[in-house]
Amino acid sequence: MPDIIDFLKTRRSVKPREMTGSGPSSAELETILTIGARVPDHGKLAPWRFIIFEGDARKRAGNVIATVFARKNPDAPVEDIEAQKHKLTEAPLVIGVVSIIKPHPKIPSWEQELSAGASCMNIVSAATAMGYGANWLTGWMVYDRDVLEGLGLAANEKLAGFIHIGGKPDKVIEDRPRPELKDVVTRF
Repeated sequence: MPDIIDFLKTRRSVKPREMTGSGPSSAELETILTIGARVPDHGKLAPWRFIIFEGDARKRAGNVIATVFARKNPDAPVEDIEAQKHKLTEAPLVIGVVSIIKPHPKIPSWEQELSAGASCMNIVSAATAMGYGANWLTGWMVYDRDVLEGLGLAANEKLAGFIHIGGKPDKVIEDRPRPELKDVVTRF
């Protein structure tokens, strides 16, 4: 048990541009997704699904993102548009976690969205535990309806985020400042 606690206390996100080497094998990806689906899910609704972006799919998704960005930012410099094309190409694997609200008389949408968020964190933790670098990112594109439609999401679906997964960098990953518990904990 202490190994799990130590892992959770020291887990860190890795920037996609710092990921090296290859991503998970097919068997490892299946394990990661299995763990991603093993989250609190009141009513067993499975209010999420996964989109796998690997290989050329990352470039095709980047083209969708860049096309929408260019259309909505007609004065954007060419280098900014080009940068949008690479939003999903730095890590060898990106998992899009799609949040799907399923109308239910007893289970509010907020609980379903939290389940999708829990899925994101389980995916990050699973990939990290397997020795990969992982990072849960959002950005303007996860909130843009045109991008979401271009990536195949239905009108009732949202993106909880993109989980970038790849090899850990050779250097030590610096921890970011964390809040002091005295600043975030109260007692009732």
